[in-house]
Amino acid sequence: MTARLVLLGPPGAGKGTQASRLSDRLGVPAISTGDIFRANVADATELGRRAQRYMDAGEYVPDEVTNAMVRARLAEPDTEQGFLLDGYPRTAEQVRELDAMLDEQGRRLDAVVEITAAADVVIARLLGRAREQGRADDTDVVIRRRLEVYREQTEPLTSLYAERDLLVQVDGIGEVDEVTERIVGALQPLLV
Repeated sequence: MTARLVLLGPPGAGKGTQASRLSDRLGVPAISTGDIFRANVADATELGRRAQRYMDAGEYVPDEVTNAMVRARLAEPDTEQGFLLDGYPRTAEQVRELDAMLDEQGRRLDAVVEITAAADVVIARLLGRAREQGRADDTDVVIRRRLEVYREQTEPLTSLYAERDLLVQVDGIGEVDEVTERIVGALQPLLV
């Protein structure tokens, strides 16, 4: 079975949690741009320093930086049978870039899963995570800005992927296991 998936949803919808669980269930790597960014920041790389400025302000890291990281990651051997992209694409331009990457490799997406969640729920989740994990990038002001940027730049991608018959919407509210089962159930007919 191959599974080439994209996870969409607002910050705090549970994409990271579900990406990890789906990765295990489907046997494909979860590729999180957030993890890639944080690793570069922790290692104080040139890329990390560039990304940090944007992350601290709740803005998206510029496409040229993000696209280069994703292109390199999708070329690694462990993505042969599939992958799960968490946090990419976030803009229409990134969709075009991902399309080009996949075309070059003779691949295509199987589905795009949008995990839906109300703004008040994701704000509460992110503030709780900030307290538990000491994450400096999860302040109330930054969270609200990230949600605004999501609505402006990423939410429109759902229409684009719906037009391609790739969009699967799943309610992200509930117990983690429930949400995982909803996603797996929704994907079952699409994956071969």
